[in-house]
Amino acid sequence: MPRKGMRSLCFHTKTPSFAVSPSHLSTPRRSFSESRIEMIIETADSMIMRWNPDSSTYASVTSLFYEDKREAAQFLKCVKDLQKAMHLLASENSTDHRLVRAQTLMQTAMKRLQKEFYQILSMNRAHLDPESVSTRSSRASTISSSDGYDDEDEIQITGDSIVEVENVSAAVIADLKSIAECMISCGYTKECIKVYKIIRKSIIDEGIYKLGVERLSSSKVNKLSWEVLELKIKNWLEAMKIAMRTLFTGERILCDAVFAVSDSIRESCFTEISREGATLLFNFPGIVAKRKRSSPERMFLSLDMYTSISEHWPEIEEIFSFESCSAVRSQALASFTQLTVSVRHMLAEFESTILKDSSKTLAPGGGLHPLTKYAMEYIVLLADYSNVIADIIADWPPPKKSSLPESHFDSSHSEDSPESPLVLRFAWLILVLLCKLDGKAQHYKDLSVAYLFLANNIQHVASKVRTSNLVCILGDDWVTKHEAKVRQFAGKYESLAWAPVVEMLTEKRTAAITAEEVKDMFKIFNPSFEEAYRKQTSCVIPDPKLRDEVKVSISRKLTSPYRELYEKHRRVRVFVKYTPEDIENYLSDLFSGTILAGDSPSSSHRRRERT
Repeated sequence: MPRKGMRSLCFHTKTPSFAVSPSHLSTPRRSFSESRIEMIIETADSMIMRWNPDSSTYASVTSLFYEDKREAAQFLKCVKDLQKAMHLLASENSTDHRLVRAQTLMQTAMKRLQKEFYQILSMNRAHLDPESVSTRSSRASTISSSDGYDDEDEIQITGDSIVEVENVSAAVIADLKSIAECMISCGYTKECIKVYKIIRKSIIDEGIYKLGVERLSSSKVNKLSWEVLELKIKNWLEAMKIAMRTLFTGERILCDAVFAVSDSIRESCFTEISREGATLLFNFPGIVAKRKRSSPERMFLSLDMYTSISEHWPEIEEIFSFESCSAVRSQALASFTQLTVSVRHMLAEFESTILKDSSKTLAPGGGLHPLTKYAMEYIVLLADYSNVIADIIADWPPPKKSSLPESHFDSSHSEDSPESPLVLRFAWLILVLLCKLDGKAQHYKDLSVAYLFLANNIQHVASKVRTSNLVCILGDDWVTKHEAKVRQFAGKYESLAWAPVVEMLTEKRTAAITAEEVKDMFKIFNPSFEEAYRKQTSCVIPDPKLRDEVKVSISRKLTSPYRELYEKHRRVRVFVKYTPEDIENYLSDLFSGTILAGDSPSSSHRRRERT
């Protein structure tokens, strides 16, 4: 930066006020002799003028604190002694010519210290930038523990570099602190903190900018496409981590260290430096939460933002603990509250989406309905945020049962059931889905397929619950109860779909029948089996476990009695079209979706032979 610009920004003459707070000063002893005062002024004159940039080319291009730490300490001591002498002279004779000389020296010294303060802050940004130091230390730590670095010398060099960075940072902070204490005690507080605020605020603002956090209005957010807004939300989530872990934390630590001498100055500096950037950061989630057209599918990023604020809340309260930072805390809390409202609204919208689904398209073969897959995928994802959702709905009124048929409620649970709001909410969402599926089952003309539809879809629901975090919320008993319903509906399907064939075999197996009756039985069985098989060729059972269970159950009811009759009446096998093995093979092909709808056993057999 050009020297002229730096001078105009930071340095100007000032007539100091000596009404300095006693907490910063020690009253000079009256025992100071005239000669002692003269010696202090002369010593100060020699030291201060030697580093006067206006009278020395060397002093104008050299940093006192960088060039000679010992002389820098002597310079500060001379200034403090000079101040004590000035207070003594002012208390005894305010018109003393030595006081005028001392004031001139003090102004020159403050000008020098202000210059040093500025230079240290400007030249050591890398050592005072909390984000850079944290990133470098973390990277070095990762390298030192990596398997790719087996060289002990390399590890030692890396460790030494970390120590060097920390030592430099500590030394820089110590210099800033000593200058700040000296200038504040001498009545030049404004000049000191002006420089500090300008430089440090620029670092915070630059950090926020580099993190990609930008000022957005509600109108602009509403105009953004979801794809663009999604990228901005994900960027904000990363920015929040870095800002809280390094940027604001580091700035608070630095401010507390440099201005440890005064609580009020620490508060004033940190607040002015961080307020704008922090408010900008914490405002973003609230703006997004108020966005129109927020569909339920977009809830999860809102939950991520809610989680981020919740997890960082202790740090927010600690870092921005000053009373003057209350606006920052309020902004974070406002966004937190707006996200709560937004998530509740989207949960209600999700429930409404299920209830309002008016699709009358039947799931082919009694298979899974698209609504079942969509809703359960959504609810499973919600369960991953169970702790967050528990907080959001803690004081949200529970759903009203009157909106669903009474027949769908378990009588063992009363209105005063002890379940938590979280359990009730998730159980309710699934109940809404099951009620909707019950209604859709009624559109099937074949009642057996309707039962298979319910068995398939409830099985999908129960399976998703058992294999996700939902089981931790709803419990094993909930899963067991609904798996029992699956078996119940699967059993009803079997009874309706295969009852005529099964009943015929059961009756003939237990009765004493003639050879002629056996012939008639096989003649009737063949078309009956083919008709039942043809109707079931379109049916599907997506879940492998349920599919095998249903096949085994049908085979046990059908194949076993058929085999018994087949073996018992060998003489009439001329009338038998299917062997027991044929029956087993045909049944094994069912429910996998590999048979053409309406196929007969014979056509299915021919196609299997060709393949």
